[in-house]
This record gives sequence, structure tokens and C-alpha cells, in this order.
Amino acid sequence: MSEPLLFINARLVDCDTDTSGALLVRDGKIAAVYHDLHPAQVEHPEARVIDCGGATLMPAFVDMHAHFRDPGFTYKEDLESGSRAAAAGGFATVVLMPNTNPVISDRAASLAVRARASGAEFPDIFQSVSLTRGFGGTDTSALVDLDPSETPIATEDGHEVASAAVMLDAMRICAKTGVLVCCHCEDPSLAERARELRTAALADPGNSAALYTKAERLLRLAEDTLTYRNLALAEEAGCRVHIDHLSTIGSLAAVRAAKQRRSGVSCEVTPHHLALTAESPEIVNPPLRHEEDRMALIRGLSDGTIDAIATDHAPHTAEDKQAGAPGFSGIQAAFPVCNTVLVKAGHLSLSALSRLMSANPARLLGLDRGRLSEGLDADLVLLDPDKTVTIDPSSESWHSRGKNCPYAGKEYRGEILATFRRGQRIFVF
Repeated sequence: MSEPLLFINARLVDCDTDTSGALLVRDGKIAAVYHDLHPAQVEHPEARVIDCGGATLMPAFVDMHAHFRDPGFTYKEDLESGSRAAAAGGFATVVLMPNTNPVISDRAASLAVRARASGAEFPDIFQSVSLTRGFGGTDTSALVDLDPSETPIATEDGHEVASAAVMLDAMRICAKTGVLVCCHCEDPSLAERARELRTAALADPGNSAALYTKAERLLRLAEDTLTYRNLALAEEAGCRVHIDHLSTIGSLAAVRAAKQRRSGVSCEVTPHHLALTAESPEIVNPPLRHEEDRMALIRGLSDGTIDAIATDHAPHTAEDKQAGAPGFSGIQAAFPVCNTVLVKAGHLSLSALSRLMSANPARLLGLDRGRLSEGLDADLVLLDPDKTVTIDPSSESWHSRGKNCPYAGKEYRGEILATFRRGQRIFVF
């Protein structure tokens, strides 16, 4: 049994609440929530008191989409370094993608990763499983053994199931098990042609802008066509489907239309697609889009079409990035970036941001957390939403092994002070 904790003098914020008050944690659960009460009115002598000093107490964030590169690519990131970065970013739950070496393709491999990350110092780590064994595009048999309480997500992330018939088979299995099918929507043939253009751009700096533009247009088409396909297949299969890192106006429209037809449709957007545009030189997949796409995504967050913000944390070495590897480290910077471009810019309230980073992803994963409510897991983050911070991947406070980050050297608003998983502190500033 863990020591009871009493948080006092806090601004309590979740998807439904924004008020001053106090919160009691007992045995890893939220035992009581006190709104608009003076600390003297809250008496729990058995509890250790944490005076928040007016700081904001929120449900810890839930990341549905991250890469810790373990096993096989631990020189980029491993479970320990990725977990430290996540906790420093305010995340107490992280779902890892299966594009490791070997590919995580069955229940046993998934649970083995989860077991290695089961220490008290770790966030709650879930390991997703590939839709086809080894990303081979044919064998879906391992999906029948999955339990969504252990492995909530199946995905071919970083790839795509080229065969619509195989994807339909996978979705039908997941419809029976209840596992959420997450789709990296990218037509493989169009993506391959785009990669050829990217490679040509690296070899021809004088013509790189034109080549990158052509590649981006192909990747936009690759995303839109597979989004439509996968939504249609999911409707036929009757499974829950989630569109990963949605980035275009066309894909957003497809999700909006699908949600009008049926339940069980959801999607996510990344902080970098909300904060950056194609004017940035960063290589990421899907690529950064144009300002009209960015604003459409923000409107999609506001009207509820987009359900969650997920980081797609994808660390690489400097050598990888120089060779054109897509992705970068971002989990530790996710909150200040989103708080700045969404809340401080006047698009969303802090409560709405909590819904997108905590309550909704927890709901989609079937987890009892993500809100400040009695009986839920005491996964909490203490933060200052007004503090200006400068993102510095070279500093000792940056915990990811991946030092490439598009926010480096930029100022944002929002500082993580402490993160708790089931009442146990896993990060303190």
C-alpha cells in the first residue's frame, strides 16, 4: 500500500473541471476531489500533504502513439530513456509502436516488452502488435490471441497493409477481440515514389525544393486514398478504427463523414502538425502540410472530429537524420507546444486540451484514468501553464536519446513540475 497523498492549493483542471481545490490519493486511486475549498477545510491527517502553491493539477497525459525503438534500435532510444522523456513530458501512459527489430507481432512479444517496463519508475507502457506477422502483409493469425486489456492496439505503423483483402481479414478479427485497429494511412506505391523524390532531393540541393514539393503532393494523395479505403473496410468489418497522425484536409473530411455514418471511428493529430507547416525543413512522415491544413486540424479539434493528440515520438541519431530518416523526438515538448499553439493562441481551453491529451485517449484505450474523478487511477501531472520554457535537447534535462527536435531553441508556454503514476512520483522538475 502506498502512502496517501493530499494535494492542496491546486488549480484542478480536467475535461470537465477548471477550479481551485484539493485532491486525495489513496492506494493509487483518486479517493476524493474537493472543489473550491480552503485547505483548512480538508482534513486527512494520515496523508502526506503536497502544497501545489497554485500550480495546475491535471490528469497525466496518455500517448497513443510513440516509438521507443526497443528492441533492436536502442542506440536511438530504449525503454528507460523513452520512459524518462515521457514522464518529463507529463505522460503516465504510453502505447509503443511495433516497428522494432524484431517486429512485435504477437501477444507474447508484446507482453515481454510490457514486463520489461513494469518498474515503479516507468509510465504505464503498452506495446502494440503488428496487423500482419513481421509486417509481411499476409499473416493475420496472431491477432486472434490478443486481449485489449493487455494489448489495446494493433497497427502496421510505419507501413501499410497493401492488400485490401488482408486488411479486411485483420479488421474482422479485431472486431471480434475488441482490439483497436490503428491505421498509418499511406499508399505504399505512392509513398515509394515519394521516397525516390526525397532521395533525389538530398543528392541535388539546387533542385531540392521542387523535388520535395512533388514528394509532398504524392504523400498527400497517399494519405487521403488509404484513409478512405481503411474507413470503408472498417465499416464493412464492424471494427473500431483509429486514423493515426491525420494531417490533411481531405483525410479530415473523410473521418468527419465516417463519424456521421457510424460509431467506433476516431483519429489523432500530432503536436508538430499543429505547430509547424511545410515551410519547416523537418522531414517527418506524414510530412508537414500547409497553413490551411494546420488550421483545418485545429478546427477539427474544436468541433470534436479529432479525438486525440498523440506525439508520434520518433527519435533518430544525427546520422539517421542526415540520411533523411523521417521523425524526431517530441514527447517531452508535447504539452508546452500544444498549450502554446492551442490554448494560449485562443483556439481551445485548457480543459479541452486535457480532453484531447488525457480523457479521450484513455477512453479509446479502455483505461480507468484521464479525468480527476473518484475511483480512477491517480495518474497526475503538476504543471505551470504560464511559465515560458525554451526547448533545449542538448541540456541534461532532455531525457530522450534523440536530440533532433524541430522546437529546439524556441520558446513555449508550459512547464511540467511533476508526474505521478498511480500516486507514485515518476518525475520531478
